[in-house]
Amino acid sequence: MNLRRTTATAARVLRQLRHDPRSVALMLLVPCLMLLLLRYVFYGSPRTFDSIGASLLGIFPLITMFLVTSIATLRERTSGTLERLLAMPLAKADLIAGYALAFGTVAVVQSALATGLALWVLGLDVVGSAWLLLLVALLDALLGTALGLFVSAFAASEFQAVQFMPAVIFPQLLLCGLFTARSNMHPALETVSDVLPMSYAVDGMDQVLHHPDVTADFVRDIGVVAGCALLVLAVGAATLRRRTP
Repeated sequence: MNLRRTTATAARVLRQLRHDPRSVALMLLVPCLMLLLLRYVFYGSPRTFDSIGASLLGIFPLITMFLVTSIATLRERTSGTLERLLAMPLAKADLIAGYALAFGTVAVVQSALATGLALWVLGLDVVGSAWLLLLVALLDALLGTALGLFVSAFAASEFQAVQFMPAVIFPQLLLCGLFTARSNMHPALETVSDVLPMSYAVDGMDQVLHHPDVTADFVRDIGVVAGCALLVLAVGAATLRRRTP
């Protein structure tokens, strides 16, 4: 990897995003709007919002970053931009890291907006530090970015990229422990949930929700989420094709 080439790639992607207000709005505003909607869905039961709001604070950014990143990267490939870039002295790792850095920068802003809204506007009641909540939300958004970059290598069209969501995101959403404790699931499903990164994202949010200090389980959870994001980025760089089919 070359730092200069990586940062140049990230700067190019950010310039393109600046001219795509719809994608920017989807990444920055949709998680906030979903949290706002959720708060007033449970208007008569604020305790319910407190119990699931923290988990969804991590899930919403993950889903939106997955969707936008996969489509944006696929658009680069189908337009021929990706192929021209790879014809230059640019390593695959430089390209993937540049995209991850660009979308990761957006993820920082997205997570800060969503966390600030949840805590100081919608009144989400958490025992732990707001900074820890922001950290988990950011790692979840980065995981969504990594997954989006990975699946874009296997889609031939933007429609196919969207089709990966039921295969990649929905099973994790059902098994992450949001709807019921993972210990209440069938043993086979509980075993599957133990290897899905979204499960640890939700567990990390629960740790911040109920514990004032950093716990060993919290460190384990954020370590798994960060490790999965790095692993998916590495696999994405290895599977990136130099020629468009």
